[in-house]
Amino acid sequence: MASPRAVGTYVVGIPMWMWATPSPSTFGPVSAFATAGGVTVTATARVTSVRWAMGDGATVTCHGPGTPYRKSQEVTSSPDCGHLYERPSYEQPGGRFKGTATATLTVTGLPPP
Repeated sequence: MASPRAVGTYVVGIPMWMWATPSPSTFGPVSAFATAGGVTVTATARVTSVRWAMGDGATVTCHGPGTPYRKSQEVTSSPDCGHLYERPSYEQPGGRFKGTATATLTVTGLPPP
């Protein structure tokens, strides 16, 4: 996932955009198969949502990879996956908010035709 500035300092009150560039390693689909007892099953996994704990007490759930930020959009909110920090992080350990992202995957499995 990314934002307009992957590292550095953000300004309180400026929208943060979050997104992933879709690929099999970021959002899927990823498929695998297994055979047991003469039955082969193919399972396919896709990320269906990402729940962000932003470190400031807020959570953001994004359904999809988000929209990449472009400078031409200037200071606007993300249309589908973003956050706005409303207070500074200087009182936090290390002077930063510690965020986490948890992906939810949907796995489907079918025997081949």
